[in-house]
Amino acid sequence: MKRLSLLLVLMAVGLSNGFAQNKESLTLREDNIEAIIAAMTNEEKVTLLVGGPGDLVPGAAGYTRAIPRLGIPMTVLADGPAGLRIQPKREGTDQTFYCTGFPTSTLLASSWDPELVETVTTAMGNEVLEYGVDVLLAPGMNLHRNPLCGRNFEYYSEDPLLSGKMAAAYIRGVQKNGVGTSAKHFAANNQETNRLENDARVSNRALRELYLKNFEIAVKEGKPWTVMSSYNKLNGEYTQQKHGLLTTVLRDEWGFDGIVMTDWGVKDNTVKATKAGNDLMEWGNQVEIDRILAAVNSGEISQEELDRNVRNMLNYIVKTPHFRGYKFSNKPDLKAHAEVARKAADESIILLRNENNTLPLKGNEKVALYGLTSVDFVGIGTGSGEVNTEHIANMQEAMKMAGFTLDQNLAEYYQHFYAQQETVQKMERNNRWGYRNIREEAELSARAIYLQAQENDVAVYVLGRNAGEGADRVLKDDFELNTTERELLQNLSSAYHALGKKLIVVLNVGGVIETASWKHLVDAIVLPWSPGQEGAHAVVDVLTGKVNPSGKLPMTFAMRYMDIPSSKNFPYGQSASGRRGERKDVDFTNYEEDIWVGYRFFQTNNVEVSYPFGYGLSYTTFAYSKPKVKADKDGFTATITVTNQGKVAGREIVELYVAAPSGGLEKPARELKAFGKTKLLAPGESETLTMKVSAYELASFSEERSAWETAAGTYQVLFGASIDDIRGTATCKMKAQSWEVHDVLGNPKE
Repeated sequence: MKRLSLLLVLMAVGLSNGFAQNKESLTLREDNIEAIIAAMTNEEKVTLLVGGPGDLVPGAAGYTRAIPRLGIPMTVLADGPAGLRIQPKREGTDQTFYCTGFPTSTLLASSWDPELVETVTTAMGNEVLEYGVDVLLAPGMNLHRNPLCGRNFEYYSEDPLLSGKMAAAYIRGVQKNGVGTSAKHFAANNQETNRLENDARVSNRALRELYLKNFEIAVKEGKPWTVMSSYNKLNGEYTQQKHGLLTTVLRDEWGFDGIVMTDWGVKDNTVKATKAGNDLMEWGNQVEIDRILAAVNSGEISQEELDRNVRNMLNYIVKTPHFRGYKFSNKPDLKAHAEVARKAADESIILLRNENNTLPLKGNEKVALYGLTSVDFVGIGTGSGEVNTEHIANMQEAMKMAGFTLDQNLAEYYQHFYAQQETVQKMERNNRWGYRNIREEAELSARAIYLQAQENDVAVYVLGRNAGEGADRVLKDDFELNTTERELLQNLSSAYHALGKKLIVVLNVGGVIETASWKHLVDAIVLPWSPGQEGAHAVVDVLTGKVNPSGKLPMTFAMRYMDIPSSKNFPYGQSASGRRGERKDVDFTNYEEDIWVGYRFFQTNNVEVSYPFGYGLSYTTFAYSKPKVKADKDGFTATITVTNQGKVAGREIVELYVAAPSGGLEKPARELKAFGKTKLLAPGESETLTMKVSAYELASFSEERSAWETAAGTYQVLFGASIDDIRGTATCKMKAQSWEVHDVLGNPKE
């Protein structure tokens, strides 16, 4: 009996040791995530939810923590959105690690071409993969609520449909490479001033129809691996701690199945953020680990909540290149990607003005090239959206390479002035990103300009603006031209026009500037925004007619800043008054304009604008014909035929607007519901575009019912070359439909 008992004891010990060995040897696989969760200690689980230090890719923004005993690797997160942002040089090697500077998001949105965006970001995602990064922290997709937001160059549009479609294409392209993206900043991060604490006070209708709608489209159509919660508060509660936003809306309503990470920094109440649905705290700090673990031990965070977040993290990790053991090369094809960047800029640049067919140029002119920005070209903005490229082409070199003869004395003057500016430039403090350069335009006398006009065939003035993370733009000398710029434009206009010669302006700007007061002085305006490292070459492609411009505005250019509804509630450089916590537009911002953002306001109220939403010229002309709409139970399908009636090949963007029947909710006069872009049409060639719009996409949001409602009645369907240029109309009848959603977003303070 004693021998039998001893044998049973030995067997039990052996089985126990075997289980222990199996537990120790357990390694993460795609199909054993639940077993891994069961094997993890609470301490290990918590560390997985907090980012940590790492040195796998110098210059990367952040990392997730490894748990080696369970085969859980560290993963790497790096900034975007105009290209991968890492350190170009490293200790111990002569190799460089430059990345391609692609066109910024605003320029990509100007293409109105999701296929083009997907092509661009497929190349971008290859660099993410080959440089050993797992997630690109992009796309940025907050709406252009106000033109002075410092990060507008990282964002797409004032319209949620255009923004959402562009972002979804961006996500698909990057993620084709087996790496992830992070749709940001979720949500209502529409200003940089006090972005860490500002309370965005927004109605539920404006949130649902505008500030969340683009994220909804991107999540459903792009399926990003991650979403980044923003710094700011939303209706009194930090977005990072808002369960209704991060779990109820994002996951339960939209079906998001990736991870939510915080924006970079440490806030109080990490516990509330964890419970709300933030799976990953970045950039990560020991105090966050301590807070979460203490809350788990006390029961404030349940085991179910902890395991939910860990499960999300593990599901993310098993998709990453680091988990797959991908052997990255550190040698992406930068030359090929530069060609992609140039092609994208070619297809996106907007021609705003072209009086008497000033453009295209013949290509053999002697050019007087004006403006500091002709040398100091703005390829990309500043902050985390910047890209460390080997070179950014400027307008002087691009025009020379295209065969133009430049006024050499003038070129050397700007080169010398730029060198001086680099040495004694005025600087402005811009949080942890250091300093932002305030460009000072070089002065030229009227007499000097008159003499230059005698010697040159045409004048090209490159007018620049830069902006970036951590600071908003201002009205004086930024949105508006400064005194030197105005005098230069006036003198250029007088001198060149007196001799029957033309003046062309290139707007190398990150965001909208005032144009109404000076555009009559010039013959042509080309708008490349911040077009990436090859953007100057693309501008010259348009100037010469090598490329027929086909971009159109993704936002409205107002006549005056104060015409913009949000101007009454935006920190545009005025001194903040009141005690901390009570400073209007600093500690809180009231979105009093509600849904009346951009063209929704201007069109509905018949307010004159400088350039309307969707506007852009071409070197050819297009005719629209055969507008048709066919209704079905899920919405309608619209078709339109576009014919090139001009003498050169070109592409046309068709914008589909819908005017809802009267009655029920007050609605904008018309809203963008679909768009399409033709192929390159030869003279005389036609193409029929087909656009599908669902009943859900026609719906407006009722706060009273917390529901989307498609009103019954006859809808006008408008085919436009811009919001103000409707070329074809049709109608369709729709039945009333509704979709109830959760009332969880809070309400703005009165």
